[in-house]
Amino acid sequence: MYEESPFARQRAEWRAQALANFPFEIVETTGENAFAKWQELKAAGRGAPVVVGTDVGNVLEPFHPQWRRRSVVECLSVASAINFPEDLFSMRLDQRAAALAAPHEYHPAYPAYRLEDEHEAPLGEWPTEESRSTGLSIAHDLMTGEPFPKVYIVLVPTNDSTTIPAHLHWGSWNECPAPEYHVAALRHWRDTYGAELVGLGRDTIDLKVARKPATRDEAIQLARVQYAYCNDIVDQGTGSYSVLAAGLMAHDWWFFWWD
Repeated sequence: MYEESPFARQRAEWRAQALANFPFEIVETTGENAFAKWQELKAAGRGAPVVVGTDVGNVLEPFHPQWRRRSVVECLSVASAINFPEDLFSMRLDQRAAALAAPHEYHPAYPAYRLEDEHEAPLGEWPTEESRSTGLSIAHDLMTGEPFPKVYIVLVPTNDSTTIPAHLHWGSWNECPAPEYHVAALRHWRDTYGAELVGLGRDTIDLKVARKPATRDEAIQLARVQYAYCNDIVDQGTGSYSVLAAGLMAHDWWFFWWD
């Protein structure tokens, strides 16, 4: 007979405690129907829905009773004072300066092997072929593109979906910005491009936009901001600003991923 390991039991207990402390309604659906269900819930006025993937555990960690977190009110107050994207660039420069001042100490935003880099992505050539849209990535297998048989949607009791990262205490690990920067980014992109947060997983974000950048210059500038926000989408993804910018002009889904 299989005997559960002490570590597995501990993880199960930890998850149960976090789930018991999780204050939001959870809705089950399929990956194929996830976006339609998100639209339905949004129209129903039951709060701000967000697709969290195949496991609610993707967003449970900050809700464990032992987890130290700031209040939503405090986070939103800080977010309101952020001038985005200028303060995002300043924050990244401060992180780099701190890392350069202590190159032998671990710094989540600038690992030692990158300290001598300029931390600027190449412009690159404008692609001749259109890229494939990521769509609602959180609801699909990224390797096969197939929708997951089961995904979950969390309903956050707010009329302002830009505040979801604050309510979920999402961010502040590795190179992923703190929750207040996500709120500031979502507000800026909502006002500029009609962006809406649809998916939020363990380390990914999916946004749906109503307006795309109209020119290559605008798209390149947007790509530079997105790189400061999430450098992995270029460093481990498109490889250059131009390829990212071309995708931003072609598609109405934006994808962010922090390693």
